[in-house]
Amino acid sequence: MSRIIAGLAGGLPLNSVPGTGTRPTTDRVKEALFSRLEAYGVLEGSEVLDLFAGSGALGLEAGSRGAASVTLVDLDAKAVAACQKNGALLNEASPRLRISVQRSKVTAYLERAVGAWDLVFLDPPYPLGEDDLAHVLTLLSGHLAEGAVVVVERSSRSPEPAWPDALERFAEKKYGETVLWFAEPA
Repeated sequence: MSRIIAGLAGGLPLNSVPGTGTRPTTDRVKEALFSRLEAYGVLEGSEVLDLFAGSGALGLEAGSRGAASVTLVDLDAKAVAACQKNGALLNEASPRLRISVQRSKVTAYLERAVGAWDLVFLDPPYPLGEDDLAHVLTLLSGHLAEGAVVVVERSSRSPEPAWPDALERFAEKKYGETVLWFAEPA
């Protein structure tokens, strides 16, 4: 079972998405990821977007660690239900945190989105093709605040994403079968 690791809701167990369509980020990867994000100074007061959210674990971890708002986006009804339950649990620990859950295709959401995010997580299903991921990154690049950080989580067997001109990769870290790519506005 996934959980919030640290912050206001540290230790809070999260509801999982039933079935085999999602693969939760391991605690080891989450701890390393959020340690890095804290070092970058992008968590406190940030506007966070979690695309292909699954249970919402990454976005909600950011919320527990000081984000001002978290938007969770997934198309799967079971994932959206898990996000809603988990968002309600986190709001009990942190009532000032604004949490929004959107049931939508990621591309459709980004095409109609307004505003800019400081921190974005993309943990797409492994079957998502590289061209589709590149399209999502292109759409996303117009919705980033200055100094924003984009984190893409993929299988270590996947190639590096094709970054649009508006995004520049600045770091990469491999954890067993998982690789994280970090990018920022160019």
